[in-house]
Amino acid sequence: MNGLTDQERKRYTRNLVLEEIGEAGQLKLKAGRVLVVGTGGLGSPALYYLTAAGVGTLGIVDSDQVDLTNLQRQIIHSMDNLGQAKTVSAYEKLARLNSDIRIVPVQERVTTENACRIIDGYDVVVDGTDNFPTRFILNSACIKTGRPFIHGGILGFTGQAMTVVPGRGPCFQCVFQEPPSPGTVPESPGVLGAVAGTIGTIQAAEAVKILLGTGQLLIGRLLIYDALQLSFREVQVKKNTACPICKAL
Repeated sequence: MNGLTDQERKRYTRNLVLEEIGEAGQLKLKAGRVLVVGTGGLGSPALYYLTAAGVGTLGIVDSDQVDLTNLQRQIIHSMDNLGQAKTVSAYEKLARLNSDIRIVPVQERVTTENACRIIDGYDVVVDGTDNFPTRFILNSACIKTGRPFIHGGILGFTGQAMTVVPGRGPCFQCVFQEPPSPGTVPESPGVLGAVAGTIGTIQAAEAVKILLGTGQLLIGRLLIYDALQLSFREVQVKKNTACPICKAL
C-alpha cells in the first residue's frame, strides 16, 4: 500500500502522535475494512468515529428508511432525510466527513442466506442491529468465516458491549444462548439516545484496536453501562463447550 498523503498526515495528526498508532498504525487503519450492520443508534456514532479515524473501507448495511422517530438517537440522519434509505442518508454524511475513504452502502436485510456473502471481504463486523435474531445470524456467520464481531446492545438507560474473536473466547451465542421468546422484548423499547452514543463509540474503539492489533479487547468480558448510576461494570463470561456455533474452535 502507498504511504500517507500530505493531506492524510495533516488530517490524522492527533492519531499519528499516539505511540500506539503512528504512521504505521494509520496505514493499518487505511488498509482496514469494517462492516457496520445497522445505521441506527449504535451504528451512527460507530460510523462517524470509524470514518473520522481513517478506516479505509466502510461497509454500511441497512434495509430501512429514515423515520421521524429515529432522530432522537440516530444522529447520522436528519429531518432532510425523512423517507430516504438509511444507507443513502449515512453515505452522504460520511462522504462529507471524509472523502479519502471508500464507503460501500448495502441496502439489504441480513438473513441466514446472505450473511456470509455480505461480510465477505471485511476484517471486522460491528453489530449496530436492534434485534436478537439478526445478532445470532451475524455471530454465526462471523464464527464460520473467522471474523471478529463487536456486539452492542441498548435498552432504556443501560447498554452493553462485548467483542467476539473466533477461537479466542466465547461467542455471542455462548453468552445469550437463544433469542428471547416472541413478546418478551418490546417491539419499540425506550432508550436514551446518549446511551446509544456511548456504546457505539466503545464499539468503534474496539474495531480500531483490532485493526491496529493493540490494547485489551472485550473478549470474555461483557461490559455493562448504567447511565442512571453513571457506572460501568464487567461480567466475566466463558466459552460454552456445548455451544452449537463455536464448540469446534
